[in-house]
Amino acid sequence: MKMKQFTTVFLIFISLLLIVSISSTNAQSSNTDATMTLNSFEKGGSGGGPSECDGQYHSDDTLIVALSTRWYKGGQRCFKNININYSGRTVQAMVVDECDSTRGCNDNIVDASKAVWNALAVPKSEWGETSVTWSDA
Repeated sequence: MKMKQFTTVFLIFISLLLIVSISSTNAQSSNTDATMTLNSFEKGGSGGGPSECDGQYHSDDTLIVALSTRWYKGGQRCFKNININYSGRTVQAMVVDECDSTRGCNDNIVDASKAVWNALAVPKSEWGETSVTWSDA
């Protein structure tokens, strides 16, 4: 009987370890180097069509981003916040779109609204493209 209890406890322990391992690989917990680019999410803006997450356009005055295909993960990050770090400042922005790497977007892009650029106090001379780090919020 003791062997059966041990086996049950052992299997539960291994299952929990597996669950923790899977959840930690899905999260971008450490800061990842990226290039932040300026994007308009409004109708007629530089982003092109509506956002992938909801098929809607969004105000550039909101803290929103599009992520490169590999980070967008087929929509798994839709409506989730990420932390973006620039020059000692951090802002949270919501993922609403994909920067499609099969259509010319590099695979290291955080494509951000002007609200993100303003919140990070990026000098206007750097607007367009700058180095940042990011992580899941």
